[in-house]
Amino acid sequence: MNILVINCGSSSLKYQLIDMKNEKVLAKGLAERIGIEGSQVKHEAIGKEKKVYTDPLATHKEAINTVLNALVDPVYGAVKNLDEIDAVGHRVVHGGEKFAGSVVITEAVVKAMDECTDLAPLHNPPNIIGINACKELLPNVPMVGVFDTAFHQTMSEEAFIYPLPYELYKELGIRRYGFHGTSHKYVAQRVGNMMNKDIKDLKIITCHLGNGASVTAIKDGVSVDTSMGLTPLEGLVMGTRCGDIDPAIVTFLMDKKNLSISQMNNLMNKQSGVLGISGISSDFRDIEGAAEEGNKRAQLALDKFHYTVRKYIGSYAAAMGGVDVVVFTAGLGENSKDSRAEICKGLEFLGIEIDNDKNNTRGKEVEISEDGSKVKVFVIPTNEELMIARETKSLVK
Repeated sequence: MNILVINCGSSSLKYQLIDMKNEKVLAKGLAERIGIEGSQVKHEAIGKEKKVYTDPLATHKEAINTVLNALVDPVYGAVKNLDEIDAVGHRVVHGGEKFAGSVVITEAVVKAMDECTDLAPLHNPPNIIGINACKELLPNVPMVGVFDTAFHQTMSEEAFIYPLPYELYKELGIRRYGFHGTSHKYVAQRVGNMMNKDIKDLKIITCHLGNGASVTAIKDGVSVDTSMGLTPLEGLVMGTRCGDIDPAIVTFLMDKKNLSISQMNNLMNKQSGVLGISGISSDFRDIEGAAEEGNKRAQLALDKFHYTVRKYIGSYAAAMGGVDVVVFTAGLGENSKDSRAEICKGLEFLGIEIDNDKNNTRGKEVEISEDGSKVKVFVIPTNEELMIARETKSLVK
């Protein structure tokens, strides 16, 4: 079974074609600048020369059409014809309370996705556009929606409810939803395999650390709490997002700086985080370089980030009544030995001890804890595309 995985953004589209017999990637690529001058598709069929298609991509439908043509290209393609694509798995950011798992896409499902748009106005519309475009171009191919929020639908009401008037939850759906669920689910299952244990028997804390970042507590095999909330703004300090702040700061700044709602939203989402503290960049590599050269604000940004991740690990250990394993994943979690070491520093009281030699690694599946560490610590590169393909296979098989 060959499954095409589609991840649609507002002006971009990532894709992978995966042979599920052996979970081997046949082709992958990225469509960029959709609807913008200079659009292109960067395509690579594994084992073949990379190809860049520079056709104008005015719409997502045109982008997907270019992707499909690339997949069957006689020279650069991965399959002979489109009949070899057995199913399509779509990443969808927000499923609200409507979806507690992945689903085969129907008209009713698309309508329900659209009803969640208020909760993810930047993400769900392009996700739906991509689905509709694929349905038009591949009308006889089954399609599955895999939701970032679905994995966290197992949280208890005491974990997801906000201390606001309860009527606001019932009327508007204001509650904690969480994100990065596909990534958290993948690395949790993978660490169970690596430890030869059922994840239902483990208390796991997964740290998805990149420009967007979140921490999840997984007990009895399910998510019991996660750091992102109604939106991806809550939780950790991130690249440009502020994470947890006193909510009164919002109205205080709007009053003192005469900011509109959109300006305040932009400040918290795009001007804050480690970018706001350091004044340098949202890229942790740039900040680490500046800190090494003695830039105090850059060092403060790193210290604040490490502190908040460490604090969440401690709080989730308390929430679960202990922790057996901590997993680092995503760009920073997979590649920054210094960040992993700093985050774990001071957590020895929980039984977390890092081996510096083992920790000297980038982008590989490896245990980095001391041999005698009570709590095991792993680095596991995430693979959301494979997780989406697995979910799709299980539903259309």
